[in-house]
Amino acid sequence: MGHDLKNRLIAQAAELGFDACRICRPGDIPEVPERLAAFLGAGFHGQMSWLAERSHWRADPETLWPEARSVIMLAENYGPDHDPLDILDRPDRGAVSVYARNRDYHDVVKKRLKRLARWLIAEAGTEPEVKVFVDTAPVAEKPLGHAAGLGWQGKHTNLVSRDLGSWFFIGSVFTTLDLPPDEAETDHCGSCRRCLDICPTDAFPAPYQLDARRCISYLTIEHDGPVDPDLRPALGNRIYGCDDCLAVCPWNKFAQTAQEARYHAREDLAAPHLAELAALDDAAFRRKFSGSPIKRIGRNRFVRNVLYAIGNSADPMFADIAGRLRTDPDPTVAEAAEWALRRLGGHKT
Repeated sequence: MGHDLKNRLIAQAAELGFDACRICRPGDIPEVPERLAAFLGAGFHGQMSWLAERSHWRADPETLWPEARSVIMLAENYGPDHDPLDILDRPDRGAVSVYARNRDYHDVVKKRLKRLARWLIAEAGTEPEVKVFVDTAPVAEKPLGHAAGLGWQGKHTNLVSRDLGSWFFIGSVFTTLDLPPDEAETDHCGSCRRCLDICPTDAFPAPYQLDARRCISYLTIEHDGPVDPDLRPALGNRIYGCDDCLAVCPWNKFAQTAQEARYHAREDLAAPHLAELAALDDAAFRRKFSGSPIKRIGRNRFVRNVLYAIGNSADPMFADIAGRLRTDPDPTVAEAAEWALRRLGGHKT
């Protein structure tokens, strides 16, 4: 029954749009407590206080839900149809991380997970309990994905797949069903260190370690308030997230363009003009990014990022825009505008 149900589960996951389905046990990540404690102890989590507050759940899925017997790990491809690093050569445009150029993946993936969970309940015949998670819960998704065989955690700490490369979302279905587990994936990074060497801010203290406080994705999304002035030039024109370490991975030669249309870049987010983004007030920001993951960081943090990109553009055409934002009601935006203007040579202090 177990193997038959598992085979049908894998087929159903594929029918729903998932690109891979693997299974592990909740206790298959015994290395995580020590690794997480070291990460938190070094302060690498920065302002992400919830990582420390919920570390006992994140470190041990058996603590999160003691009744769970199996964890079904799902991968969903969001591969781009172009090299996402090309936008970095266009300083008048903003670079938005590939995953955030259209609909919020949390909503898309979670709906698929719920459909798969409902199917599993109907098929099992034993009324199993299920819980679905995608990114926002205290679940160690990448280690669980490694343990289930979806991929391995590369030197940049992200999950890498031999079939999907770097471009895939992860979701999980915890269940009280006892399903046959898969073998964990092995590390295939070898001597490669492209992901480490390309990082503009040197956010990797060592292979397989990330100091989020220096990571551009963290700085543009999670960090509240002014970014360290020493790090701002390295942001370039990245205004939401960073794909550098993902994009250079050699395993992306096996990656394919996403089939899901909601992961294809919106025309206005493929290469948005910084001048248009800097002019957004709160209402316009909310309208533009309705249904997008960008909306959650709010207008002020987003425009702060845009101003850092403007300051890095070396284009004097942006001086008037930065000048107008020097009196913005938000002090972080106003300070970013002052910084950008100084970088453009339009204002001295």
